[in-house]
Amino acid sequence: MKQPNTRKEVKQQEQQEESWGKWWLQTFAMALVFVGIVTLMFTFVLANDQVSGPSMQPTFEGNDRVIALRHDHIDRGDVVILQAPDEAGVLYIKRVIGLPGETVASKNDVMYINGKKYAEPFLNNSLKKQANLAGDLYTENFTLQSKGLGKKVPKDSYFVMGDHRPVSKDGRSFGYVKRSAIVGVVKLRYWPLNRLKWF
Repeated sequence: MKQPNTRKEVKQQEQQEESWGKWWLQTFAMALVFVGIVTLMFTFVLANDQVSGPSMQPTFEGNDRVIALRHDHIDRGDVVILQAPDEAGVLYIKRVIGLPGETVASKNDVMYINGKKYAEPFLNNSLKKQANLAGDLYTENFTLQSKGLGKKVPKDSYFVMGDHRPVSKDGRSFGYVKRSAIVGVVKLRYWPLNRLKWF
């Protein structure tokens, strides 16, 4: 016949139950803190977005998932997530070509910034080659003035374009993008895993 628990055994059991309770409480509290930190990070520091459409091919394909850094310094060539100037509630992914105070023009598939050639290695792809072999320009000839955008990119604004130039709806059609409309600068493509890449 089992002997009743001694005071010592009862105390040990109570301590064990108390330690398990503390462990669960600490784990729950840590999980809440972690979720809170992640939520704050993606509200104020990072943006998690999904690419839709072909305008940035072949750099980005539809359904690619990216992380963008909010409030980052913006340089020419950066890929940015922006609030669409022509569609409320829609986000676009484009590449920054013209910075504030600059002139932008394209002639015979060569981009000119302030009258100087600007190399675009991100366009050295099969899509451009196909267009050139067919006798077509990959990027139409244009100037900011020919698009009715004045002579220079305005202060606190940017001229953006998609990498898949013939199909991209970008600054050539909707004009300049204000700094306040840029959600963030793309830093990482994390999906699909076989296309993982830092930018």
